[in-house]
Amino acid sequence: MKKARLLIVDDEENIRFLFKEELEEEGYSVDVASNGLEAIDKVKHAVFDLVVLDIKMPGMNGIEALNEIKNINKNLPVILCSAYGEFKQDFSSWASDGYVVKSADTNELKQTIKNLLGVA
Repeated sequence: MKKARLLIVDDEENIRFLFKEELEEEGYSVDVASNGLEAIDKVKHAVFDLVVLDIKMPGMNGIEALNEIKNINKNLPVILCSAYGEFKQDFSSWASDGYVVKSADTNELKQTIKNLLGVA
């Protein structure tokens, strides 16, 4: 079985590093981007199975990036990830496929990824 390719988008280097390490341990191939524009560029030029997208980033925020990514590939699953739980209330109006509150405990993120990729 081929490794699922994930794109982690977060302006905080320590979060990118944590998620990359944790998800590579789960057997995923992980690429990172530090902002929305970089993420969009990567999605245009490479094939990903899933994107984990921070909401609060300088320049282009995660909601704007989400809309652009879905314009490029409407079938690409995107998980919004934020330290701010209040964004979850607006979740239904977003085009994302999942929402995870950011924390050092990556179990919820890992489970959401498995669910979206259809991995038991």
